[in-house]
Amino acid sequence: MDASCDLELDVNGEQTFFIHKNIISSYCGRIRNLFIKSKGPTTNLKVIFHDFPGGPETFELVSRFCYKDGNIDINPYTAPRLFCAAHYMEMNETISGSQNLLEQTKKSIDEIKFWSWAELLSALKNCQDLVPISSSTGILQKCMDSLVARLVYASETSPSCPSSSSPDSLGIRLSTDSKSTESLKSGFLRPTNWWFEDLVSILTPNLVKLLVKSIVLYKFDNGVTSRFLFYYQKSRFINATSDEKREITETIIDSLCLLDQNAVSCKSLFGILRVAMNLNVKNIYKNNLECMIGSQLDQATLDNLLVSSPYGSNYLYDVNLVLQFVKYFLAGKIAREIPASELKRVARLIDSYIKEVAPDPRLKAYKFLALVKALPDSARDSYDEIYHAIDIYLQVHSGLSDEEKTSICSCINYDKLSTECCNHLTQNDKFPSRFATLALKSQQVKLENLFSGMDLQKRYHPSPHEPMETRTKGEKHKQVVLYAQQVASQGTKVDIVKENEKMRAHLEGMQWRVIELEKVCRKMQTQMAKMLKSRLSRQSSAKSLPRLCS
Repeated sequence: MDASCDLELDVNGEQTFFIHKNIISSYCGRIRNLFIKSKGPTTNLKVIFHDFPGGPETFELVSRFCYKDGNIDINPYTAPRLFCAAHYMEMNETISGSQNLLEQTKKSIDEIKFWSWAELLSALKNCQDLVPISSSTGILQKCMDSLVARLVYASETSPSCPSSSSPDSLGIRLSTDSKSTESLKSGFLRPTNWWFEDLVSILTPNLVKLLVKSIVLYKFDNGVTSRFLFYYQKSRFINATSDEKREITETIIDSLCLLDQNAVSCKSLFGILRVAMNLNVKNIYKNNLECMIGSQLDQATLDNLLVSSPYGSNYLYDVNLVLQFVKYFLAGKIAREIPASELKRVARLIDSYIKEVAPDPRLKAYKFLALVKALPDSARDSYDEIYHAIDIYLQVHSGLSDEEKTSICSCINYDKLSTECCNHLTQNDKFPSRFATLALKSQQVKLENLFSGMDLQKRYHPSPHEPMETRTKGEKHKQVVLYAQQVASQGTKVDIVKENEKMRAHLEGMQWRVIELEKVCRKMQTQMAKMLKSRLSRQSSAKSLPRLCS
């Protein structure tokens, strides 16, 4: 060792440097303070750094700065490392009238808006190796904000095209100076995902969320951002271990939660869900993902919902997962008013799902019941699908107790069953007999309501100008007759209890009432036709008279 090199310095256990104590301490406040506090010998000194930012390569740049009296080339590739090292070594004092290292690097970083895209990516990559130092000094956030600002600026000034390219490959220095602005406005085209591969190659999962936070702050396109996240997950999975895949997936889920959910693809969320279930991600991320899917459940398909049950479960499909989706969907109703059309779409989807899982012989009655009751009655205009699903379930699960059958059959709103389903129900021995009676009663109420409407039409005397409407009402009467005959005929097919016999007689009486009303309607039509003919005749006579001379 040279006699002038009286200080041995170990950098992170990776490399040892022999330097002159006085030279290094004159520029580095951290080294100088160590010797001021030390009361030991001043020869054969050794200093060990365990967390020097940037490692031996960066320390070599620092020592070069010291040996050259503060003269060193600082560029976008070295500025982030030197800036963090200057903070770490407390190099904030001016020596011999020249700027200290901290001031020089800070000045270079302040010109970040003039850096090229490649220089910015390099700086961002270097910052990742300097965490947490780069985070505490703010250099990492500056690089990220500048990068997102470029993306926003590029998206606002340049349309997309089918070819893949980056700003530098197009000959564009993507910054905010006047030269860059003119280049961007000159008509170069590029797709919205031109930057995906660049960032996938340099960003660690830890920085992906930081990127998304900046994107949200700068109001960059959330749809493009969500596509980047799915692309990142797919690309990084190629060579990742199981633990790395889990970290990436958790990062993607966490980042997607920051975006506008309307900009996130429901299909892609289900893709992430299947991956997450295989990787056993933490419950907090799984719950967040279920919440995101639930918020846009109306966009899902039946195939999306048919997720296999977890390993070790005794049923075919993951019913609990679908129940969670519905729970989160309805929870959104508290925060926002769900449109009726959206609610009904979800009801149709869930009804199809219930019908699909009903044949599963291992599906417990209480789970099936929970599915049927998951949505409010107002979500369904018709219970036909639910009826068919229950019919299948009762056929497969013939060993249900009477209590379980009653609980399941009670879930149907019989007022919302079609005539066809009621006809089927009256002959369905899988349903307890009292539910057939309930179905007939609901049909009776419908008939009575229709008869009330017909009585109002009887009292209504339309003007001669409405012959078509009158004929339409006549057709409606005929439809009511057919409807009443169809419902009343069920009384002859059902012989359950005395109450059904009485109901049949009552319905037959109502059928005769409908026939009488039809006769009255025909008579009204004849009278109105005569009135119209008479009125037209009078108008024709009036037109044939000569006009009086004035």
